[in-house]
Amino acid sequence: MEKPSNLLLKVSRRLFANLDEQEKFIEALMNPQPFLPSILWCKEKLNISPLPVETPIYWQPQFTDRLSLGEKPGQHPLHQQGYFYCLDFSSIFAATTLLAIPQSVRLVFDMCAAPGGKSIFAWKALQPELLISNEVIGKRLGMLISNLKRCQISPSAVVNRDSSIFAEMFPYFSNLVIVDAPCTGQSLLAKGEKAPGCFHPTAINKSANRQKRIIANSAKLVSSQGYLAYMTCTYSPEENEQVCEWFLERFPQFQAMEISNLTKYQSHLTTIPCYRMFPQDRLGAGAFTVLFKNTNENEDDQKEVDLNAISSLYIYQNPKKSS
Repeated sequence: MEKPSNLLLKVSRRLFANLDEQEKFIEALMNPQPFLPSILWCKEKLNISPLPVETPIYWQPQFTDRLSLGEKPGQHPLHQQGYFYCLDFSSIFAATTLLAIPQSVRLVFDMCAAPGGKSIFAWKALQPELLISNEVIGKRLGMLISNLKRCQISPSAVVNRDSSIFAEMFPYFSNLVIVDAPCTGQSLLAKGEKAPGCFHPTAINKSANRQKRIIANSAKLVSSQGYLAYMTCTYSPEENEQVCEWFLERFPQFQAMEISNLTKYQSHLTTIPCYRMFPQDRLGAGAFTVLFKNTNENEDDQKEVDLNAISSLYIYQNPKKSS
């Protein structure tokens, strides 16, 4: 096996003090092994699964399944019919924080939505009155709209604007804002895919600065007592724990929520309650996740949202409630 790069070695040492953990982490990236595929049921789960299912993990949402190794759920007829959405188990892990939201959620806004997995998860988990999925990169819109249509996610809408536009036009707009932040994508290596330059400090810092801008803009959309979910599929502390620390310094009204059934996954790199999955755990390629609550109780922030104002920005809409 080829030697790990100095940049990978450097990141592994920052993540783990233990030499054995460093080696396991590097091995998972240098010699990637297939993970069990997983699905999220958009319609009611069938009593008899059409696909072979593994025993659920204790924190796993009831509307998801891990399948046997080698299964290709995307080729099953039920996939095309919109019964389920295929996603990495790490994505299920990251989105599981949403299940800790205690009250009903009227409006979910997904800031970086394509290809749609977190939007669909939030819709299934929380059954909001409206889901709005934003994607700033035009060439990714087709994939997002196609997935929302196929899975019959409604009421839903898609918009295509920079986060700064929403921060300016729609303050205190949403009960939940999801930021599945663009990142260096280091976990792609654990899937056997390429992510050139993903460990280079310049790429990491550029990504972290973009994440800070997006999360700061997103925070301005969150209503009083609302939630902001931040997640990535990368490993660098600069893009994860350090973004959270930066965010809480600048937005002290937000508080990171403890997710009791993810305690085992608490990041050892900070005291903030946030959670990591690593590829050497053999569940998924890796993820970082945290759920913030806006603790403000300002009456001015509780104003009724004028949905007509944002509907002028819709490029796709499915207003019907699915059966």
